[in-house]
Amino acid sequence: MLGSRVCLSWPLLLPLRQVGTTTARTMTAARNPELLSTTLAFEDPRAFQVKTMGELLRALGVFRLCSFPWLVNNCGTLMSIARRILGKRGFSLFVRPTVYAQFVAGENETEISHSMQKMSLLGLRPMLAVPIEEDLGESTGEKRYEDNMETMLECVRMSHGNAWSKDPMMQLKVTALLSPELCVKLTTLLAQQPYDLNQLVRAMDGEPFSFHGLDEKENAHLLCGLRRLNKIAEASVNKVRVLVDAEYTYMNPALSLVTIAMMKKFNKNGAWIWNTYQCYLKESRSLIQEAISLSKKEGFCLGVKLVRGAYMDKERKLAQKEGRQDPIHNSWENTNDSYNDSLNAMLEMISQQPERYRIIVATHNEKSVRLAVQRMEELSIDKDSGSVCFGQLLGMCDHVSLTLAKEGYAIYKSVPYGSVDDTLPYLVRRAQENRTVLQGIRKERDLLRQELRRRLRHRLNTA
Repeated sequence: MLGSRVCLSWPLLLPLRQVGTTTARTMTAARNPELLSTTLAFEDPRAFQVKTMGELLRALGVFRLCSFPWLVNNCGTLMSIARRILGKRGFSLFVRPTVYAQFVAGENETEISHSMQKMSLLGLRPMLAVPIEEDLGESTGEKRYEDNMETMLECVRMSHGNAWSKDPMMQLKVTALLSPELCVKLTTLLAQQPYDLNQLVRAMDGEPFSFHGLDEKENAHLLCGLRRLNKIAEASVNKVRVLVDAEYTYMNPALSLVTIAMMKKFNKNGAWIWNTYQCYLKESRSLIQEAISLSKKEGFCLGVKLVRGAYMDKERKLAQKEGRQDPIHNSWENTNDSYNDSLNAMLEMISQQPERYRIIVATHNEKSVRLAVQRMEELSIDKDSGSVCFGQLLGMCDHVSLTLAKEGYAIYKSVPYGSVDDTLPYLVRRAQENRTVLQGIRKERDLLRQELRRRLRHRLNTA
């Protein structure tokens, strides 16, 4: 069987057809929003009626600040200056009721539970995200990775132990458990030769393992990282679905390698470990089709988190610096086509085998949400089956999230949690990576203003 020995270098290991061979009718609808399903109205400010007056004002203030590119681009530096001036306590008192409260669930389990219970009442499901990750030059050693593992095991416990929602999910960053430098080296090695998935699976159980091309210290670290991932997967299987985040292209093949090894071991009877696919990459459609083919050959269930992507500026600058071809699609329209093609490919697989394929349509793009709903209707995919769900970030795109929840769709909010010190670097990165989203939320601001005006008029009339 071919699948037991694979090369995840992305030149593909299998002859693949492109996902882009979707039906003409679907693609016509995707490119012409007036043809998409009109059953979901994202124009109604009543979606914000559940928010308190304080929450409305806070969201309007934060979104207004996010509309200034200079502030978003320099938010890390500005926050460092503010912290030096105000001190740790003063800075926390300033940040907590504003940016922190908008995008973070809380610091301790009591605060998190309060936020999650409120979300549950709105029909929203939490997808807890531990705000821990590393990039090149930030490696902190085995002790820190072990501590990170314990934090993620606690995240599994909270996600499963509290009755916040059925079918709980959480996010995981591999670079919180395995050094970015090793992931980059693995990516280089994967481009040269295939590796045995079965050997990686056995290594997760503690079997001695030597990855060709790594020195003794690197192999020892890889083995420790695989065991950490294994502990988290063992704790979550049949309880919590773990969505592994994609990161930068210079390490993604290595992240996908260990994620697929976890899928092979733990996804035999259900999709408990999921991988993330970034549709702003030119290779994304091929990667989705490869994942589908590999899941069939290796006999595991496939869970997909489908995103557009958030590292565009850095990826392009790095490609230019290294003299490589730009990995990002040339236009926004090409990215949209890539997203919709990949979405349709997964929905068609779900319509055939809903018990073996799952997807979270993780997007703030209303056209893609409407397309997903339309294709679900056309393919007779039950919105209560759990095979298709939707996702947005906490504190953003609530007019889409609340509307989907009201219509009975499974909708998750990505929920970071932790102290101000722990979450601030995460928030700064997310703000800079999602600057185009943050600067393009004019519609949400307009809807918030409409709701605010409605309440003020009501109070005046009542008075």
